[in-house]
Amino acid sequence: MPAYDNRYFNPPAPLATVTLRNSGGGKTVSDVPMLIDSGADVTLIPQQSVTMRGATIEPDVGYEVASFDGRKSTAQAVNLDLIFLRRAFRGRFLVSNQAWGVVGRDVLNHVAVLLDGPRLLWDEQKS
Repeated sequence: MPAYDNRYFNPPAPLATVTLRNSGGGKTVSDVPMLIDSGADVTLIPQQSVTMRGATIEPDVGYEVASFDGRKSTAQAVNLDLIFLRRAFRGRFLVSNQAWGVVGRDVLNHVAVLLDGPRLLWDEQKS
């Protein structure tokens, strides 16, 4: 079971590492840090990982997002495959300017994840 992360988060939080890939195959970036956040509606990809992968951010398309404190901002989007728990999720994902991304409910609703807060561990829940 992967341990919660305490480098980026205090208190520690569940952090996965994912792989990003050009849709349909091609260039990949591995070990992209992503917060597992069931409170997030959508998945956010860190800008630096998108840049490293050479993907094209859609310049004329912006999506309004609101943070937990109600602040609103505009996020751009990128089309790619996100590989999480050995599954590929193909689609348009929003881009974040943080060092880590967020795995939101648009992805989490397709997998079973066990968060063991007292032990600061998380894992895929096998059926």
